[in-house]
Amino acid sequence: MKALVALILLVQLPIHKAVPAAPPAPLGCDDPESEAAAEAAVNYINGQSHHGYKFALNRIEDIRVVRQGPNNDIIFLELDLLETTCPILSPTPLENCTVRSFVEHAVEGDCDVKLQKVDGILSVLGSKCHSHADSTEDIRKACPDCPVLAKMNNTEVLETVSAALNAYNSKTTDSYLRLLEIGRAKIQYHPGHIVVTEFAVGATNCSAEEAKANVGACQLLPEDQSNFGFCRAVMVKSPSQDLQVDCQLYGHQVPAPDIPLLSWVFYPTGQDTSAGLAPSAVGVTNHNLGLFHNNPVASESSSSEILRSMLSAKKRPVAKAAQHDKVPRPVGFVPPPPPCPGKIRHFDI
Repeated sequence: MKALVALILLVQLPIHKAVPAAPPAPLGCDDPESEAAAEAAVNYINGQSHHGYKFALNRIEDIRVVRQGPNNDIIFLELDLLETTCPILSPTPLENCTVRSFVEHAVEGDCDVKLQKVDGILSVLGSKCHSHADSTEDIRKACPDCPVLAKMNNTEVLETVSAALNAYNSKTTDSYLRLLEIGRAKIQYHPGHIVVTEFAVGATNCSAEEAKANVGACQLLPEDQSNFGFCRAVMVKSPSQDLQVDCQLYGHQVPAPDIPLLSWVFYPTGQDTSAGLAPSAVGVTNHNLGLFHNNPVASESSSSEILRSMLSAKKRPVAKAAQHDKVPRPVGFVPPPPPCPGKIRHFDI
């Protein structure tokens, strides 16, 4: 009898079910956690890029967080970036790089990035980017007399780069420099005819004097001695004629384990009309940040899986903002800004 009563009492006891962990609170695009994730993403993107210039964060367009488990989140970011004046091989830290101004014909990058945050540690799983220069019409409206970007395989651009490099090599007492790639170029026609070019160079195993005898034998220094740099040349074609060139070598840099410095596409100066250009840069005005990269050491290594998850995250509906117009507010109340998109750090194009 006592056993029966005990069983009845046991059945009547309330059952406490396990309460699932609450989903993470939505992040705003300007929250510190979002900015930390964006910083990691931009550093990763610049580390994987091999052409053109470094990019800086302009705006966090959107952020989504998917809880995977305790202290384990997947983060999806949509970022707007802007090209800086620092070449991609420059050792200058990104925070010291100047964003190229709007009237210099700015270049914008759009990136989708997938990250994982485990126990507070961020790692990038993959990224997908593309970039484009602002329209010529926008530049003309803001600055009618400002020159705009020229195609990098423009004949005048190639002539200026070749003449500038020859002029520099004829005067230097150091290593003979070879062209790696053209970074950007602009041509001004009024009031004077001026061609401005920027291009990356690499030191060779020849002195400038040795190159005069047999330039074909001059090869880029091996990776453990490599020395890359960047040049800017201005050729005045009218009303007078003048050529100015300034080159800066960065010294040997130790590359990241998975990013060889000699991954540059290299064409000797004067080889053809696309000399110094990656095939994807022929006929265009800027190097496209056409980057789709998955981190080989990340926990998710399938590039197709990363791309599918990025796209599915972007397709998910976004909850509509709460309606505040019918809620009484104190006099002088200023509603908080929407969580996304975030603030513009430089300018909008």
